Amino acid sequence: MNAPADHIVVMHGNLSVNIPRKLFKGPEAIPLDNEVNKFRKTLKDRYPWLTENSLDVLMKNARRVMLTTIDVETSGKAQAKILIEQGKLELAVKHLKRHLEMDPEDPDVWYLLGETLCKMGKTEEGYAAMNRGRDLF
Repeated sequence: MNAPADHIVVMHGNLSVNIPRKLFKGPEAIPLDNEVNKFRKTLKDRYPWLTENSLDVLMKNARRVMLTTIDVETSGKAQAKILIEQGKLELAVKHLKRHLEMDPEDPDVWYLLGETLCKMGKTEEGYAAMNRGRDLF
């Protein structure tokens, strides 16, 4: 099932639900309580058999799908930046390298990888990655 551009699709058993992106804020996909509560009411009205627990699971899965969608749309940069802010530099490097395996021609990912490596003290490797990114512009 294809969702409109401003929605994501989340499966709940056999039920396919278009979830508005506006329920979440920022690269961390933080749920906006007011919007989420309105949407939960809409779902409950439309599908009265859904329990509160089912709605909780659906919204938890929606956040996971939104995080994955943001990560794909930003070539891994959104998640990597979150990891960097949390001080998880090695995880950020692994995450960026995984995205470079899929798209080795993304200059922004190369540059962020270089900056992260430099923060880790791996300046030679970091400068090489930044230069690779610069060469791709």
